[in-house]
Amino acid sequence: MGAFHSVPDDHEYHILSEKTGFSLEQIGILHNRFKQLSHNSDVLRRNDLHTIPDLACNPIRSQIVEAFFDGRNFRKNCEGPVQEIGFEEFLIVMSYFRPPSVHMTEEQREDIRRHKLRFLFNMHDTDNDGTITLEEYRHVVEELLSRSGSLGRETAKGIADAAMLEVANMSMGRMGPGEVYAGITFEHFLKILKDIEIETRMHIRFLNMDTTTLCK
Repeated sequence: MGAFHSVPDDHEYHILSEKTGFSLEQIGILHNRFKQLSHNSDVLRRNDLHTIPDLACNPIRSQIVEAFFDGRNFRKNCEGPVQEIGFEEFLIVMSYFRPPSVHMTEEQREDIRRHKLRFLFNMHDTDNDGTITLEEYRHVVEELLSRSGSLGRETAKGIADAAMLEVANMSMGRMGPGEVYAGITFEHFLKILKDIEIETRMHIRFLNMDTTTLCK
């Protein structure tokens, strides 16, 4: 994975800023946190994240951790899981949780939305077969809704259950006796989540920082 010097120079910071949208100051903060998590190593491993107390309470802890080690999320034509990541990969994955800037164009905002949805899809497409199940889709909707702050977990769960049934009717339709439901593809995933606002709902607090603040 991408090697990084112990103290990144300005040139490296600028390159990473262009790739991720983080400011130079934010990258410096995240680099310090990366070094703390990795025990001052140049690479981060799964165990480094599994030991974070705040993450232990998250219902999708394993999916979040695996997302940091999923080559599909690095934007480098990389496939499959990896055993360790460098700071660049860590920063790219963190950027999926970063809310869009208020100064973005509609085209840029739509591009970010698509990247976030692809990230969410990959998180639940654990076998990398290009589809997710209806139950996995229900978990996606429940997580997004419960993070809105205005809905309780049980209310979000009820809406997610209804959404799963709606998608089942849309995607399966009338199936013949010999047909097998293959699952939800990414393109279908985009369509059925078109009315759910995700740009500001994807955030995490397990790094001793709230990623909603990393949006200057």
